[in-house]
Amino acid sequence: MKLSYIYTIIVAVIISIASIFIAIQYQPVSDIIEEEIPEDTEEPTPKGELLFNEAVNSFAFDFLKELNKDSEGNIFISPYSIFTALAMTYEGARNVTAEEMASVLNIEQDNESFHQYMKGLYEYLNVNAEYNISTANAMWIRENFELLQDYIDVIQNFYGGESSEVDFSNPVQAADVINSWVENKTNNLIQDLVSPSAIDPALTMLILTNAIYFKGIWQIQFDEVNTTDRDFEVSEGSNISVPTMCLTQTEDIFNYTETDDLQILELPYTGDGMSMIILLPKDGVDVANVINSIDEESYSSWIDSLSESYVDIYLPKFKFETSYVLNDYLIDLGMQNAFSGQADFSGIDGRPDLFIDSVIHKAFIDVNEEGTEAAAATAVIMTLTIDGPNTGDSRIVFDCDHPFVFLIQHKDTGTILFLGSVNNPSE
Repeated sequence: MKLSYIYTIIVAVIISIASIFIAIQYQPVSDIIEEEIPEDTEEPTPKGELLFNEAVNSFAFDFLKELNKDSEGNIFISPYSIFTALAMTYEGARNVTAEEMASVLNIEQDNESFHQYMKGLYEYLNVNAEYNISTANAMWIRENFELLQDYIDVIQNFYGGESSEVDFSNPVQAADVINSWVENKTNNLIQDLVSPSAIDPALTMLILTNAIYFKGIWQIQFDEVNTTDRDFEVSEGSNISVPTMCLTQTEDIFNYTETDDLQILELPYTGDGMSMIILLPKDGVDVANVINSIDEESYSSWIDSLSESYVDIYLPKFKFETSYVLNDYLIDLGMQNAFSGQADFSGIDGRPDLFIDSVIHKAFIDVNEEGTEAAAATAVIMTLTIDGPNTGDSRIVFDCDHPFVFLIQHKDTGTILFLGSVNNPSE
């Protein structure tokens, strides 16, 4: 009797434990999340939405350092434009070429998250009604030169890249077609991006372009009445007088922070989704040192530390344009293979017969009391390697109208049987 009572108790306990376990197992997922995660906890950013801005920014600062090495004047580029044009090119890179480009661009190939990031950013820049901003990508393909459909699909689907056939055998006409597109996409601010001399009538096979245009109105505009000529120190002990905009003694609040070396100010544009960040070196700090020390990590920390403050602002008006051939800068960053005859862009046309002949970039900016107008364009010119196959109607000119060397070899073994040079065929 006593033993039976004990068994009854044990069975009851087991049933109770099992009931609790089952209840937990079938508790709604939403209830568990509410219990385990505080209400004020931020949800993680969905993969692919904002993860790759760090890659673009890191590239931007690395590139700025390279430009600053041999520049004594103004520098202005669109890192987005350069990065996008190179990213489109990188989509077709393979082997060593791809590895080097990956280290420069800080991205991996066939990355769905990166593709969605580029697509999302492209769409945002082109449909956002709060700003006058747009960007466009294009592939200019030599007539009868076939690209892999997979490559075309990637450029169209994720970069919005339209494709057009061009007669590169007529460089003047081809340059006019491409430059007209660039002018149209940049409100006529970027002109003559690709010169006819940059196009090889026989070997240029593909040109990839990006263009970007922006016009933003200050959220808090400067009054032209307050613009006066003030001194600007171009170098130690050397000043010039420039028109300087002023916003002083107002009740307006701006995001501001500072470090031991810098004052950092954010000037927002109407719509509050775009802004200008100004990094102002403090007394005794050289701007070149700032450029050489800045990186994506420090920049992010500065942005995170911005806080609302009352600020008196003096900002010179400025307007200028820049033009660069970027080959040497990109090679110095680590992209040597892409510019050589050993380049492998077989992901573009199925053969390792293309290399980057040149990367050209132009930019324009105008900052005044009303706001900012800026534009930029980048062209990646891809050329057939000398020993690559002849394609379509393109003809390689081989004109022996000057001294040359000749040889006769045994083909099976590669043995040179005869070797000579011709300096004067009439002798």
